[in-house]
Amino acid sequence: VPFAMEPVVYGFRINECGTTATLRSGDDALMPPEYYTLAVPPLVRTEARLLSPARRAELDRFASACHSRPEFGGMVQQMFDHLLPRGPEKEAGAGTGGAGSLEALLAANGFDAAQHEQIQADLRNGRIGLAQNRLPANTGIEDVEPGDLADATRGLPDRYRRAGLEALAGGRVAVVSLAGGAGSRWTRGAGVVKALNPFCRLGGRHRSFVEVHLAKSLRAGRETGTLVPHVFTTSYLTHDAITAHLRACGNYGYPGPVLLSPGRSVGLRLIPMERDLRFAWEEMPQQLLDEQAQKVRESLHHTLIEWVRQAGEGGDYRDNLPLQCLHPVGHWYEISNLLRNGTLARLVDHSPRVNYLMVHNIDTAGADLDPALLGYHIEEGAGLTAEVIARQLEDRGGGLARVNGRVQLVEGMALPREEVECQLSYYNSATYWLDVDRVLAVFGLERGDLADSAKLAQATRRAAARMPTYITLKDVKKRWGKGQEDIFPVAQFEKLWGDMTALPELTCRYLAVPRMRGQQLKDPAQLDGWLRDGSAARIEELCGWR
Repeated sequence: VPFAMEPVVYGFRINECGTTATLRSGDDALMPPEYYTLAVPPLVRTEARLLSPARRAELDRFASACHSRPEFGGMVQQMFDHLLPRGPEKEAGAGTGGAGSLEALLAANGFDAAQHEQIQADLRNGRIGLAQNRLPANTGIEDVEPGDLADATRGLPDRYRRAGLEALAGGRVAVVSLAGGAGSRWTRGAGVVKALNPFCRLGGRHRSFVEVHLAKSLRAGRETGTLVPHVFTTSYLTHDAITAHLRACGNYGYPGPVLLSPGRSVGLRLIPMERDLRFAWEEMPQQLLDEQAQKVRESLHHTLIEWVRQAGEGGDYRDNLPLQCLHPVGHWYEISNLLRNGTLARLVDHSPRVNYLMVHNIDTAGADLDPALLGYHIEEGAGLTAEVIARQLEDRGGGLARVNGRVQLVEGMALPREEVECQLSYYNSATYWLDVDRVLAVFGLERGDLADSAKLAQATRRAAARMPTYITLKDVKKRWGKGQEDIFPVAQFEKLWGDMTALPELTCRYLAVPRMRGQQLKDPAQLDGWLRDGSAARIEELCGWR
């Protein structure tokens, strides 16, 4: 599975003897070479008159050993590596997937300096932050009523299916699969290109998420006689790997148009605010440790707060490898990227009749071009139709609710109290049906504007300003020396597509769909139940394998 970031490989050996000690004397009174790699550089930087006689004798014995003992061969070069450390660009190495300086990476991935400065100012002034993610405490949040959404779990009237089949046959539909994420939850922390993970044995062999979704588009094309354009959105973490993989496998034999939408929005991480760290550690729920462990954790928190004060609250986080300083900015930007990188313009040029998009996460394996759901979206005249599933215990992250009387999707980070989420019956599956022209109108655009890059950038910035900005804390590792690493909390922001349902000018509808269709595979532990409940068998029926 391709890695989205340069992996760190650790070598381990078993100590068969446990803890032992050896008494050495005379010329043999030397520590192991690894000890001197760490201990000698600080001593060399110290003036000789400040060293104790014992330290000077130790250095003399070490210098002699470097000339006479084979095990100390090469120590001089290692001393130079520590005394004269390499620059950041050499530390990154050729395999990081982001060769070059941080500035070059930011420019190549669509960093918006004006937006960054605004978010930085808002963070410092307290307009956004962990506490500000939440809606005001007096916000009325209630569960939806039966008439607020359509129930598609038992099927929809035939007229919707006929309308959907007609739209599919007429080439008016395209699929957009969001594949820009590194599946850290999927691999317990390793940053891999999740879209290319061969996650399950289907149709006789293991298939990746990308192959599964292309196979579903192929089946829909065979049934309607019209091949559906399929777009995969990527990011700086996944674009190169997905491009190379699809080229090597010939798009898995998919005969229709396959487009990649590279990311054109990226964020620069920030030094967190002290108030946000204290909110995360003191206001958010925390596991209570035993007395000694609790003291250690509190000492660590105090040290990190001192680091934040010294580094400058709200400042740019640049003291790391370039890829560790960047962050994705949320899937709201995946749709605006279609505008800014020219993918939507290419799609419209190739298929002028395309007017509807099915947008879904790459790990929503059961989502397909269901004609009835498409027909519902068309017949209702909606600009956006969101699919939701009945909530179960493990479904966390918000859902469908009445917010001050208006039906909309609400994010888990925005809920004023955690217990509110347990009162919501439906969970957002993150699968949406979009009307292209109505969404463009929200951005203040028409199809004729898709070639005007300046207007597209302004429209994206203007629309983004209307979306809530969520601040999150992320632990990042800073590696230094010969395998040492420190972990620092940094702040980053994101904007989420579900918040579009709060815009009054965008007509939204909601569909309750079966769990087999809307379940997202976030953790390999879900696969066992996913296989046993028939979800995998259903996907095999939806796919047309080549």
